[in-house]
Amino acid sequence: MTHLRVMAARLLPCVITVTLGACHQAATPSWQGYVEGEYVYLASSQSGTLTQLSVQRGQTIARGAPVFALESIDEAAALQQAQHQLASARAQLADILTGKRPPEVNVTKAQLAQAVANAHKASQQLTRDEAQYRAGGIPKAQLDDSRAQADSTVAQVRELTNQVTVANLPARSQQILAQRAQVNAAQAAVDQAQWKFDQKRVTAPHEGLIYDTLYRVGEWVQAGNPVVQMLPPQNMKVRFFVPESVIGGLKTGRAVLVHCDGCTADVPAQITFISSEAEYTPPVIYSNESRAKLVFMIEAHPSLADATKLHPGQPVEVTLQ
Repeated sequence: MTHLRVMAARLLPCVITVTLGACHQAATPSWQGYVEGEYVYLASSQSGTLTQLSVQRGQTIARGAPVFALESIDEAAALQQAQHQLASARAQLADILTGKRPPEVNVTKAQLAQAVANAHKASQQLTRDEAQYRAGGIPKAQLDDSRAQADSTVAQVRELTNQVTVANLPARSQQILAQRAQVNAAQAAVDQAQWKFDQKRVTAPHEGLIYDTLYRVGEWVQAGNPVVQMLPPQNMKVRFFVPESVIGGLKTGRAVLVHCDGCTADVPAQITFISSEAEYTPPVIYSNESRAKLVFMIEAHPSLADATKLHPGQPVEVTLQ
């Protein structure tokens, strides 16, 4: 009996070891990885002195929030000049579309009224002279003068009538087309000046975290140089590596759970990319089981609400959900 107890005592650690090994084998497999962020570098297409920096490192801002501004005196002046030129071109187009101004038309109408009165007077004088010529009271030359005067006043009435008609007409079609082209060119110049002016003030294209600021107020910023480094939540992803024996069972859209040290709960995510090429285990991944083996890289994105729980460079463990 004593011998059996001794044998049982000796076998108990083996049983425990075998049991624990069996539990370990039955546990859900996990794979190591890390969090990665794809940063957005906010810059202006124009050069200038940084006059305003509206954000600071570690701040979370909303989409459309002001980020920074560059000195824009020259761009504002160019925009104002272009706007004035556009207003002038539009005024000229309106002028040639409406014909002469009302006071100018009124002057021509007054001249026409005077010509009509003269024509009426000349017609009456011609009637009297014809009667007197038939009676022998005046010579033929005087009658010819009266007829010429009557014809002249009628022609003047006709001319001024046509001038009043023309004064109320717009300019010729080719002139109108040319002026409209001037208006379009002036509008394009305003649009260009407005675009350059707007480029001096940069707003956030997405909601996200201000990861870093790269310039200080008062410094000169060359065109295209990023001023702010931003990390939108949709650009946060998890990279992990699985062995060849697992890759065949994974598909994009598959749900996974991301575990990280210090997280209150696992973060759900979805697989969005599966590498088609094998690679060696990255040196940042420390796993005795997968060391020196070929693995495949997998990328998974958490939801926007859960993305803020993760941090770039943070080591994680990923399991299938």
